[in-house]
Amino acid sequence: MNPKRPRDLRELCYPFIYETKWQCDYEIATDELCSQVGVVMAQLPTGFDEVQADLDRLQRLIYNLNGSVRGRLGIFEDDLTWLKGRYDHYNAATHGRVTGFVLPRGPMPVPTLHLCRCGAKKVVRLLVRLEENGVSWDPILGRFANLLANFFFVLTVYVKAGMGVDEVEYVSINY
Repeated sequence: MNPKRPRDLRELCYPFIYETKWQCDYEIATDELCSQVGVVMAQLPTGFDEVQADLDRLQRLIYNLNGSVRGRLGIFEDDLTWLKGRYDHYNAATHGRVTGFVLPRGPMPVPTLHLCRCGAKKVVRLLVRLEENGVSWDPILGRFANLLANFFFVLTVYVKAGMGVDEVEYVSINY
């Protein structure tokens, strides 16, 4: 018996878990991101119904992003247009609130949203690694994942504003 392919499927968490290709890492990262969005949804205080609805839709899109490298493309221009519209909506609602770097902190679910932002960046980096290793993917995936990271940031600003929490500026000594 191959120890990487147990006979008892209860001992196998994911069919591709023993692959050495980057596709599996990408799929795990998008799965983690989708799970973190679920945590945000559980942590959202009352009164953020619009955000809740957007995150509900976003979870499905993240799973579509997940399968779009190994399987059929599941992210389309309409999805990108929708996410850009939601980004613009929350950005306009918080215009002028952030003018530079801010520290990633605040009450729940803000830190979790920041983890989602970081997770989306990891997805972008894994797409880069996939391409570097000869795996082709539709350019819309990179566009969507980059936009996703930016969306999560603007959502942190929106949620903090809605909770009456100020941003804490960070002034870098490096740049």
